[in-house]
Amino acid sequence: MKRDRPHLYMEGGGEKELYTSPKRGDSGLPPARVRAAHAHKLEQAIGNALSEARRKLATRDEAVAEGERGFYLEFEIPAAERAAVDGLENKPKSIELVAVRLPEDGEDLISATVFVPEKSADFFVKKIKAYRDEDTKTGKPKNEALVARIEDIRLAALRSLFTDDMTLFPQAERQAWWEVWLREDRLGTFRAVAERLNVVLKEHIISFPERDVVLVLANEATMVRLVGNTDAIAELRIAKDTPSLFLEMGAVEQVEWAAELAERVNPPSILAPAVCVLDSGTTQGHVLIAPGLDPADQHAYDNSWGVGDSAFWNGHGTAMAGVALYGDLEAALSGNAAINLQHRLESVKILSPSDQNDPELYGAVTEVGITKAETCAPRRRRVFCMAVTSDIGLGRGRPSSWSAAIDQLCYGNGIHRRLIVLAAGNLRGDIVAAEYPDANDLAEVESPAQAWNALVAGAYTDKITITHPDYAGWEAIAPAGDLAPTSRTSGIWDRQWPIRPDVVFEGGNLAYDGVNPASAIDDLQLITTHFRPNVRLFDVFGDTSAAAALAANLSAGIIAARPELWPETVRGLVVHSAEWTPAMQGRFNAAVNQTQKMAMLRRYGWGVPDLGRALMSALNDATLMVEDALLPFRKDGSNIKTRDMNLHHLPWPRDELLALGDQDVELRVTLSYFVEPNPGERGWTRRHRYASHALRFAVKRSLESLQQFRTRINKAAEAEEAGAMGSAPGGDNWVLGSIRDRGSIHSDIWRGSAAALAERDAVGVFPVSGWWKEKPGLQRWDRSVRYALLVSIRAPGAEVDLYTAIANKLAVAVPAS
Repeated sequence: MKRDRPHLYMEGGGEKELYTSPKRGDSGLPPARVRAAHAHKLEQAIGNALSEARRKLATRDEAVAEGERGFYLEFEIPAAERAAVDGLENKPKSIELVAVRLPEDGEDLISATVFVPEKSADFFVKKIKAYRDEDTKTGKPKNEALVARIEDIRLAALRSLFTDDMTLFPQAERQAWWEVWLREDRLGTFRAVAERLNVVLKEHIISFPERDVVLVLANEATMVRLVGNTDAIAELRIAKDTPSLFLEMGAVEQVEWAAELAERVNPPSILAPAVCVLDSGTTQGHVLIAPGLDPADQHAYDNSWGVGDSAFWNGHGTAMAGVALYGDLEAALSGNAAINLQHRLESVKILSPSDQNDPELYGAVTEVGITKAETCAPRRRRVFCMAVTSDIGLGRGRPSSWSAAIDQLCYGNGIHRRLIVLAAGNLRGDIVAAEYPDANDLAEVESPAQAWNALVAGAYTDKITITHPDYAGWEAIAPAGDLAPTSRTSGIWDRQWPIRPDVVFEGGNLAYDGVNPASAIDDLQLITTHFRPNVRLFDVFGDTSAAAALAANLSAGIIAARPELWPETVRGLVVHSAEWTPAMQGRFNAAVNQTQKMAMLRRYGWGVPDLGRALMSALNDATLMVEDALLPFRKDGSNIKTRDMNLHHLPWPRDELLALGDQDVELRVTLSYFVEPNPGERGWTRRHRYASHALRFAVKRSLESLQQFRTRINKAAEAEEAGAMGSAPGGDNWVLGSIRDRGSIHSDIWRGSAAALAERDAVGVFPVSGWWKEKPGLQRWDRSVRYALLVSIRAPGAEVDLYTAIANKLAVAVPAS
């Protein structure tokens, strides 16, 4: 159902003139034919086609199929007789012309494909027989205008529906993104068949008169099954999701495209939040950067460096800024709509323009850079974004001085909290296709992305289409929806350290020719702003740098829409909105135990976030946001003990859930909070020595009283205090269970019946140990901690209004439909 309701919140003109269209003249006489011979040829052709069509219809999978039974016929018509194409359609018989392919070089025949319902199978047979045997009143063969112009007829194949250049037709076994053009009012039919065949469809559609266009991930065999089991498909094209068009433009043409886009850009409000990019500086004079970046908001760690971007770093900062402001520029360049910027940019140059910083100083450099931006505009809401990483001194997730500095900056002494987005880091050196994704699982996330409080972005990719002729025969390494070939993971980290990455965003793909190491070709990358606009306006960009910039862009979108939310809540919404792609879900489904699930979680995090899901609910998919605080510890004599647990009684739509009975529903819970770091330990033999505290959540079970619920929580907390890893309640139809409890953000999904969910009306948030408790001498035990709790109820496919029921219990005004 449509997402058009904000998440619920608990606080704790032209002049007319006459016009007559010119009449179209007749296209001339049909080609001269030997009547009997031509009719005989076409009768044989259509007879063969119909025999094959009936054979295929007999094998149609009725458990999968949807829509009217029928088949496709392909007609060949001389190019000079193209006017006859329209005559192939007959609406009273529900015969529809669906696809026309113009002649390729050296050919002189048009290919026209027609959908024919089974009930109208003899339509063209009768037309041909009448041409053979009957005359008009003027003595000409009946139906001559059409039949004489037909050169041949055959049963259509998949390629008959493909209207792109045939050189782009995917190889037989190769998965590709297809543009599927659907016949009018058949989107639902197509989706039903695709779901039954487990075919991946992208969520968004483009609607035109008579056609809906969807993107489908499939190989040729799967597309054949889709065509054979539905009447929905009109034509097929390859999805052109590549930026090569813009990158191959000459400098003058790039200027024209950039200027056209700049005309459509509306600058952000003076009160808009910002993405502060900590990198190599930014070229503010770029026509697409200038609307979002005030010169006063450019800073440098060392003032002698200047604030502009650096050739030493290949303009990385300006590339980051372009994505942080616009996302992938390809979409904006290809469109014609106004671009209303909801956030602005800030730039802090933390990389020396002439050499590399000492990685051990990056924590201080980062802190100074952040302070400069905040001093300039102290009341501005912002998200910090940094894709600078180091592979020096990695230790399977153990904190570094840099990562601890990031945690401290996020925590802000418990007073001034910050949202910081980091890149997970990239594989270095040659990438070998045969080693994917094993090499990624063995390449650990780089510093400072082991920070607990930051939002860490890895990279996945949907970019698999290679159209540039220079790369004919090359293949993309990563399948659509899977991990980008350069993205690092926390697969080899010790078990007590956070899940990294938290989420993944588009980071582009690599291609290989079967012999040499993989290359980052333009077709498989994002497009962004070039740091030397006097040379060129656009550049390619990818990897986890692009992913981090996209994560910051989305985070700023949340802040712009809900500026009152805490940084912890914004981070929580990003993770809460994330979903595993079908490719990722397939890997999870293949996991046979918690260890294998954890390996997938450490590769993909919680999946791919979505701004719509992060901000808006639907009637049957309602999200409740809670911001609250608790005192985790108390002093008892000389000992520090755990103190408070918060029990949240949820405004549950109990009656609506009970009415759904056994229908499958989902409950998703995300808990986000910041910890105060203590990086002074070495060895990390005890898991409670780095974070100040930890929080966990548990959900009341359907057959559990509140007292039994409290008892279960207490036992789980006691087990964690004793050092048992992941003792918080799992199982009970939770997708992840106890493996969710790493770091300072936890998210999980429960699946079951609506009736069972109706009784799960309470969530407990409780503390477990940390150094605030373990080190009483530091006198932190009396500090309050705050958290964001996000709870979503989803009844996919059900026509049920859960949202209003919850809103009524909260006494919140419900938006009009």
